[in-house]
Amino acid sequence: MPIQDQKLLRDAFSAFPTGVTVVTCMDSDGDPLGFTANSFASVSLEPPLLLVCLSKHSFNYASFIAARGFAVNILSECQKGISNTFAKPVADRFASVEWQIGPHGAPILADVAAWFDCSMHQIVDSGDHVIMIGEVQAFDNKLVNTLGFSRGSYFSAAIADQAVAAAASDAEVRIEALVEREGEVLLFQDERNGFVLPGYRLSRTHSPTRMESLLARDTNLSISIGPVYSVYQDRQRQTRHIVYRGRAGEGESSHGSFHPINSLNALTFTDSAVEDTLKRFVREAGIGNFNVYFGTDLSGTVHHLSNED
Repeated sequence: MPIQDQKLLRDAFSAFPTGVTVVTCMDSDGDPLGFTANSFASVSLEPPLLLVCLSKHSFNYASFIAARGFAVNILSECQKGISNTFAKPVADRFASVEWQIGPHGAPILADVAAWFDCSMHQIVDSGDHVIMIGEVQAFDNKLVNTLGFSRGSYFSAAIADQAVAAAASDAEVRIEALVEREGEVLLFQDERNGFVLPGYRLSRTHSPTRMESLLARDTNLSISIGPVYSVYQDRQRQTRHIVYRGRAGEGESSHGSFHPINSLNALTFTDSAVEDTLKRFVREAGIGNFNVYFGTDLSGTVHHLSNED
């Protein structure tokens, strides 16, 4: 791919799964500032150093590089809403979150998985970003599940574990994919000419990478599998289903067809569980907040990755 195409490069970078953090500091007027970042890494234990990257185009750039220190708040799996708040241009990002001043003076958010309050150790100029290296002055670790991010979507390790547990049963297990591309979803048709999700019977060699290979074989498209979207049991057929979200690259699909998200409710589906899954997807796509369903084809619960209503 040409390096000049920054969108393709950014998508390639996003293949590496990361945690999600909110980096905070106090400005010269004593007001709290913060931004969402996944460019976080530990650097050293002796001395205790970590780093985060800050864009030179950030509205908070001047205040952060002038601050005496900063804090890194690693978000828990229920804090997707906080991540979204600190990633958008909001007038007062701290108005809707609970926080307090840390031991070294930076804002610490409530209920995070872990936090590190740091003094500014070094600022390294690097392209269109700076690398802020902090020396940890205080920290805490809550030992709860963290919020993950990969290929433009949030995920939870706890949810992935539940999907694996579902697949370990004696029932037949099918893996399916809700594949998106530029506001459209890839659908196959079954023998009754009803629309279904692309899917396969689970084998012992199942993995998201294996599913990507099967989809590439059947569609002649580059498809990346992302987070789990639904785990349910079809009680009539005695099958279990694991539905992943995925993204498709450019090109014409050799099997199946893409349909606009806003037209999915008008299509005919031969499987009511697939129809319900896509109806939920249409609703969630409208607000950009995707969650995970656990249950049966008739009833279950939606696991919210956000503390927003």
